[in-house]
Amino acid sequence: MDAAFTAEQDEIRRTLREILGKRCGPDEVKAAVRTAAGHDRELWQQLARQLGLPGIAVAEEYGGVGCSPADLVLACEETGRALLPSPLLATAALCVPLITALGGDAQRSALLPPLATGGLTAALAVSGPALATALALTGEDPSGQWSGGGRAGGVQARAVTAAAGHGGGWRLYGEAAQVLDGHSAGLLLVAAHTGGFARSRTLLFLVREDAPGLVRSRQAVLDETRPQARIELRDVPAELLGDEGADVLGALAATGRTAAAVLAAEAVGAAGQALDRTVEYVRQREQFGRAIGSFQAVKHRLADLYVRVQAARSAVYYAAWDPDQGGLALAQALETLRVTAGEAIQLHGGIGFTWEHDAHLYFKRAAADELLFGPVHRLRAHAADRAGLFADPATAPVEASAASSATSPPAPTPASTAPRTSPPPPAQEKVAV
Repeated sequence: MDAAFTAEQDEIRRTLREILGKRCGPDEVKAAVRTAAGHDRELWQQLARQLGLPGIAVAEEYGGVGCSPADLVLACEETGRALLPSPLLATAALCVPLITALGGDAQRSALLPPLATGGLTAALAVSGPALATALALTGEDPSGQWSGGGRAGGVQARAVTAAAGHGGGWRLYGEAAQVLDGHSAGLLLVAAHTGGFARSRTLLFLVREDAPGLVRSRQAVLDETRPQARIELRDVPAELLGDEGADVLGALAATGRTAAAVLAAEAVGAAGQALDRTVEYVRQREQFGRAIGSFQAVKHRLADLYVRVQAARSAVYYAAWDPDQGGLALAQALETLRVTAGEAIQLHGGIGFTWEHDAHLYFKRAAADELLFGPVHRLRAHAADRAGLFADPATAPVEASAASSATSPPAPTPASTAPRTSPPPPAQEKVAV
């Protein structure tokens, strides 16, 4: 495997860092998240026109750039450095792969081009705080109970006929919370349960922003750079994505692996920027007539952070080429961001503990991402389960021997080869002293 970056990848990263450095400083971030959309629409369109950022992993036949998901991961490291508030994660990392994998030809042709050009944004809506479970990041639920399970709560879907007075199709009812960019997205991908108990299954549905019965409200969240919404569906007409036999849970799990690498890249970018800002501060802040960065204790703490960031960055780059490692990379990156942001606040001293300081932007991102996609110990536990690290080593040999004995009769054991019993050790002689 050649892990070196191509000239095109380096150019995308350089251009993106240059644009975000001019248009996405801490003050601009704080102003953008307080708008109705939760992000700077003008900057979003600029990134779409100049770099094709929303469609970087969309095929050229659908109006995209035609790059691989690895290119999206590398680009998101730069958006993480600036804590860019944008619908990039919800649209490009979550919804586009699902539409590509499950949608029919007509649906892909109608939806992917506007998504790739930034003219349309999308959001994935799952019921309750189950996003990490739906994406198979912290565990797997083959029955899809997180989508409602046929009981009260979640989102339920029912098929209606033209004779029922609704014109046929599907109808959704229920609610979903913590929907990333759900308040401003023009298209919603809603995971709903259908079939009752007899044919229980989870399907994905397309809901337009102007659908009757759809109620969206923006939620108050810890990290304003990741706006979330509550979605209420009151007998809302919806279009089935793909067909009823689609492997929705498998597509969600595959999307989760790529999304984990994207999230890990954002976390590493944020951690690296928090470390750079802290190093710059300790070089300027003086105590006892010298910069505090010259103190040995401060140097040791910064050196430890540097090692953490570089190790997490290496894990992210590996996951960019092997998405199956995305869960472990995400766990390491989230832990690195949390530790780095906490140390940044402490090393900034009294001013760092003020809630309005820029260091808290990184701390909020670390806490919010771990709540949404973690926690770290569950990410690692799920990765270990998938790798079989905690499997009973005695199970495989027993099963193998049982299988061999069932398929072939036991061979007779000659008397000469029968195991011999060793004689007991001689008794020790007691000696009087």
